[in-house]
Amino acid sequence: MRVVKTAEVRRNEILDAADELFSQKGFDGTSTNDILEKVEIARGTLYYHFKSKEHIMDALIERYSVRLLGAAQEIAKDKSIPVVERIIRVVMALNLSGGSSKEIMEHIHKPQNALLHQKIQRVIINGVTPILAGIIREGTQQGLFNTPYPYECMEMIVVYSNTVFDDDLVSMTNEERASRVQALVVNAERLLGAERGSLMSVMQMFDNGDEDSLE
Repeated sequence: MRVVKTAEVRRNEILDAADELFSQKGFDGTSTNDILEKVEIARGTLYYHFKSKEHIMDALIERYSVRLLGAAQEIAKDKSIPVVERIIRVVMALNLSGGSSKEIMEHIHKPQNALLHQKIQRVIINGVTPILAGIIREGTQQGLFNTPYPYECMEMIVVYSNTVFDDDLVSMTNEERASRVQALVVNAERLLGAERGSLMSVMQMFDNGDEDSLE
């Protein structure tokens, strides 16, 4: 008996298969035939959901973005986690890990995908800023921060981080990157009216290697 699946179920099956194949064989090394065989569907079914392999990758990036922002929001709402630690965890939640993360990063940084790269930057700036601003407001109530502009402060920090730490825009040695991270933390403390040195634990994110973010 032929099993009829909803469009959403079939679409996710295709994405799951592509995610696994891109991880194993790379984006360029995976053909549409590979995906067809993996999901066991006809070519027409694939093209009903996605126009091309590139559109599948775009959909994977969108799915990752939704999941990561959702994870960040869950962390932000967890009042049992101290404010500064929550800020760190929110940023760390934005790391891509597992599946085709490496292929996703390589894909969005290709010159021909400049618009897709811009889309990811918008997701980060528009999605992450309000999440972090909410934590800053909570920290202000606790006396950890003192700023009348929590959203604007976090927007400045997120935009700076999203551009300066993007290897496509600024090339840096490890020493230069470490210096910029330290300067960012020091100036973030000033922007937020935080006690000097109170945010330096943020440095641990970069000590562990933060190379797979969406930036």
